[in-house]
Amino acid sequence: MKHIVVLTGAGMSAESGIKTFRDADGLWEGHDVMEVASPQGFANNPELVLDFYNQRRKQLLSVKPNTAHIALAKLETDYKVSIVTQNVDDLHERAGSTNVVHLHGELLKVRSTYDDNDIQDWKTDLVLGNTCIKGYQLRPHIVWFGETVPMIETAISICQIADILLIIGTSMQVYPAASLMHYVIPETKIYYIDPKPAINGDNQVIVIAKKATFGIQDFVNLLQ
Repeated sequence: MKHIVVLTGAGMSAESGIKTFRDADGLWEGHDVMEVASPQGFANNPELVLDFYNQRRKQLLSVKPNTAHIALAKLETDYKVSIVTQNVDDLHERAGSTNVVHLHGELLKVRSTYDDNDIQDWKTDLVLGNTCIKGYQLRPHIVWFGETVPMIETAISICQIADILLIIGTSMQVYPAASLMHYVIPETKIYYIDPKPAINGDNQVIVIAKKATFGIQDFVNLLQ
């Protein structure tokens, strides 16, 4: 059974109604990203940061997987599929994908500020005073700027055993995620779906310059 590894970014979830990470002016929902997505921002104004992610969490719970998420889940009928996503939503899982690695954390989880391994599922608002079992404040289970990406080694090892690499909806600007395509073996065919592709096609890379929901159908047709 062929192994398809899928790298997904913000463009994958945009068609479900989740806003992409940053607007053209560099703001995220009106905030400087360092205010709401860095350890320093959390230290300076934890209430602002918690409220920001509470809003993101509410938005996530109001949307549904789109047809691209569902198409990827259906590929598991005929292929081994591993998804490595930069997205913090759970739309891949809700669509039915069973093997998903989240590089940048998960919005529906929180963790202890004392013990990074103390992670809990969380679907309601997170406020100051919500603590782990040892009494330390809980924080969003999100990889912020300046923090290490704990799942990157797992993602690299997955890419190294890909028969096919499919990249969807990412600008290829955020590292270390953007480096993952360089870990596949030279014989691995790469498909890149994005309406504004950041890389050019060549003998190894086939570019499909479309949104995820349309481009995924082209990819499925090319597999046949």
